Amino acid sequence: MAAAAQIAVVRHGQTEWSLNGRHTGTTDIPLTDEGRAEARASAPLVQAMPIDRIVCSPLQRARETCGLLGLGHEPTIDADLVEWNYGIYEGITTKEIRETVPDWTVWFGGCPEGETPDEVAARVDRVIAAAREAGGTTLVVAHGHVLRVLTARWLGLAPQDGRFFRLDTATVSLLGWERETPVVLWWNSRG
Repeated sequence: MAAAAQIAVVRHGQTEWSLNGRHTGTTDIPLTDEGRAEARASAPLVQAMPIDRIVCSPLQRARETCGLLGLGHEPTIDADLVEWNYGIYEGITTKEIRETVPDWTVWFGGCPEGETPDEVAARVDRVIAAAREAGGTTLVVAHGHVLRVLTARWLGLAPQDGRFFRLDTATVSLLGWERETPVVLWWNSRG
């Protein structure tokens, strides 16, 4: 493991579904105009960082956000960064789910015909391992829940502990180190 390894985390900009609170996993929807403006506003913050590699979800909302950051080179597309597969809960809100499953959360309630927290963790663990092996700063552009699990796993926590890391659209965060301990250096920042 390279002690200097860091992960800069960028969640994609606003989409129609993120605006409405609909679970947007594998549905490939575009950014809104506001989402594009959010991504452009975060560009100076990302451009000021020493980025060594860029890794991005294959979904268009993440790819477009990545392009709007203006870094000038193509990211590596990594299917491990696709958003959580919400199964039958895709496209509906937590409020709607709770009409039939009171107190449901993605962290503990499961997603019928979708992924478990441990399955998402297995994917992001591979992303983390590659970033630590590469050293330097890896920029990861992806989605809210998958990035929250990535953050929990960076810190050595259970995937369900991603619930503690609210992540707004088009924000920039940095995961790094304090001596040999993985830490959150800063979180949920806007340009």
